[in-house]
Amino acid sequence: MIRIGTYNILKVDTISELAYYLVDEEKDAAILNNDGIKQKFEVGEAIKVFVYKDNDDRLIATLDKPKILLNEFTPLKVISVTSAGAFLDWGLPKDLFVPFKEQYKNLEEGETYLCYLYYDEDSERLAASTKLRKFLVEEETYEVGEEVNLLIWQKTDLGFKAIVNREAEGLLYHNEIFQELHIGQEITGYIKTIREDEKMDLVLQKLGHETIEPNAKKVLEILKAAGGALDLHDKSDPEEIKRRLQMSKKAFKKAIGTLYKQKLILIEQEGIRLNG
Repeated sequence: MIRIGTYNILKVDTISELAYYLVDEEKDAAILNNDGIKQKFEVGEAIKVFVYKDNDDRLIATLDKPKILLNEFTPLKVISVTSAGAFLDWGLPKDLFVPFKEQYKNLEEGETYLCYLYYDEDSERLAASTKLRKFLVEEETYEVGEEVNLLIWQKTDLGFKAIVNREAEGLLYHNEIFQELHIGQEITGYIKTIREDEKMDLVLQKLGHETIEPNAKKVLEILKAAGGALDLHDKSDPEEIKRRLQMSKKAFKKAIGTLYKQKLILIEQEGIRLNG
């Protein structure tokens, strides 16, 4: 059976002037238009193709690489909005449709949103959704402090929603983020707390004393790159520290305390500098 929304290995069955007709082992067929294809194929040759449906419900095969596959989350840009819904650029000639019922808010042309590609049973076609929560199926048991993969989802008043390990939901709070984030970004994070509703609070730094060593190393590297001196110290403005070092003032103070105890730096009125 040919699977739409993903890659299939199909064999060339017949060839016409306009297209290759590809089949699977069950003789289900898909059309590969040869317009613009530089490579020539022979009858019986196996080809790896992505398959989707066109407006006439025909199975279309393509050698083009889509930006998203079935049951995946990926950031996609809106290229048009109509009375029926929105259409996304997913790397193929036929734009990807997002019905209004699958929009968590009205999508705007030119904006990028994290989307999920699903098979719509009603239309029997591929469609995208920005209502991602219903596609999250948590299969793992998480622990506080655990390292996880984060996919940045939405910006909210509290912070950034993130998808944890492609299956669960978590939140990064604004006051604990010390670097630029963007929708669709993948980044390593850590479980800070697990709430009663089983949603997770997240951070981008390891918890407890484990945060000291990486931050101390980072400050040391910045010091070396700056020529051995930095006009920041424990009395510096927290926002200035965040802007220049992408860490909180608390983490910075712990870091320079560690470096000072190891006699790697000197702490002076003007700032810090390498010792020696």
